[in-house]
Amino acid sequence: MQYLDNVFFLILLIAGFGLFGKSLLKIYRNIRLGREINRSDRKAERWETMARVAMGQSRMTARPVAGVLHLFVYVGFVIINIELVEIIVDGIFGTHRFLSTIFGHTFYNFFTATLEVLALLVIVGVVLFFIRRNFYGVKRLTMKELFGWPKNDANWILIIEFALMVAFFTMNSSDFILQTRGVEDYHHLGSFPISEMTLVPFLEIFSFDTIFLEIIERGAWWFHFVGILFFMNYLYYSKHLHIILAFPSTWYANLDLYGKFNNLESVTKEIKLMMDPNADPYAAPAEGAEEAPSKFGAEDVFDLNQVQLLNAYSCTECGRCTSVCPANITGKKLSPRAILMKTRDRLEEVGRNIDKNGKFEDDGKKLLNDYITKEELWACTTCNACTQACPVLLDPLSIIFEMRRFLVMEQSAAPQELNLMMTNVENNAAPWQYNQADRLNWAKD
Repeated sequence: MQYLDNVFFLILLIAGFGLFGKSLLKIYRNIRLGREINRSDRKAERWETMARVAMGQSRMTARPVAGVLHLFVYVGFVIINIELVEIIVDGIFGTHRFLSTIFGHTFYNFFTATLEVLALLVIVGVVLFFIRRNFYGVKRLTMKELFGWPKNDANWILIIEFALMVAFFTMNSSDFILQTRGVEDYHHLGSFPISEMTLVPFLEIFSFDTIFLEIIERGAWWFHFVGILFFMNYLYYSKHLHIILAFPSTWYANLDLYGKFNNLESVTKEIKLMMDPNADPYAAPAEGAEEAPSKFGAEDVFDLNQVQLLNAYSCTECGRCTSVCPANITGKKLSPRAILMKTRDRLEEVGRNIDKNGKFEDDGKKLLNDYITKEELWACTTCNACTQACPVLLDPLSIIFEMRRFLVMEQSAAPQELNLMMTNVENNAAPWQYNQADRLNWAKD
C-alpha cells in the first residue's frame, strides 16, 4: 500500500505524456497533408533565426509593454517547469526534492529562490494580461474573429497559469513550515523568499496542525503536477500551441525577401521550352520527367505547402498582423490573423474527417469560399506589413498569394480591373492601355 501513490503517479504520467504524444502525431499528420517544400538551405542562418526570434523573443519587444509581460510569462513558466523533472523523480521513487542531491545545498537554494521570483513575475504577467485583454479594450484583442472560443481560450490559459503558480507557492509555503517544525522527510532544503513574505505568514496565522499542513503541501504538489499534464494536453485545442510550434515555424521561415512571388516550376519549364529555338514542341516528355501539377495555386489545405499549414497551427492570434494591415484599418473584410485561423480550422476539420473515415472523404467544402472569401483575398495590397509584424515570422501573405493564383489561373476569376491590366500587359507590354509607340508621350513636355 505504501507504493500505491507512486503507482498512481506513474499511471498519470504515462497517460498524460501518451495523450500529448498522440496529439502531436495528429498535428504532424495534418501538416503532412500539404505539399512538400524544401526549406533545408542556409542552415546556420535558420538556427540563428530560431534562437533569436523563438527563444530570444526579439520581435516581441516591438511593442514594449506586451513584450516585457510576455517575457515574464514565457521565461518564468518555461524555467519553472524544469522543476517538473524533480516532481517526476519524486513521484516515481517517493523522494523529496530530488534535485537538491544533484545541485548541492547552496546551488539548490539559489535555484528554488530563482523559481520563486520567476513565479511571481508570471503571476504579475498573467494578471495584467487578463486585465488588458478583458477590460482595457485593445482593439486587436476585441475583433470579431476572437468572439467565442478564441477569447475564452486565451482567458482559460491565463487562469490555468495563475492557478499553477498559486499551487507552486502554496506547496513551497507549507513545505517551508513543515521543515521548520522538523517534520520527518521535510529536510531543510531550498530557499523560498517570496513564500516566506506572503503565504507563510498567512498559513501561520491559522496555526494549522502538522497533519493538515502535510495535506496542503501534498494537495498543492499533486495539483501542480496534474495541472501541468492538463495544460500540456490542452495545448492541442489552444492557440498556445505556439509554445512548441514557434520553434519549427521560425526555423522553416521564409528567408527570402518578404512578398517575393515564387514561380511555378512547371510554368517556368514551359516558358523556357517556348523560348528555345532548338526545342521540339511536339516531342514527348523525357522518361521520368516531372508531370505538371494538377492544380495551380490553392483551393483547399491540400494545395498549400507544409510550412503554410505549420504556420496556421503556430498562429498566436495576437493580432499584430491585423493591427497594421491597411486593408483592415480602412474597414475592409481582410484580417491576416483570420486567414491563418480559418486555415487551421479547415485543416482541423479535414483531420476529423480522416479520423472518422480512415481517409479523407470529400465533404463538399473547400478552404476557398467556405472559409476564406474572395473579398478577403482581393482586399490584400501585398504590402507585407503583416509578415513584418508577426512575432514568430508567420506568412499569411503566402496563403493569400496561392489562393489568388488559383482564382486567376484555374478559374479566371480575377477582378475586372486586374483582367484589364493583364490584357494591357499582353497587348501593350505595359499595364496601361496605350500603344507602345505612345508610351513616352507623357515625357515630351
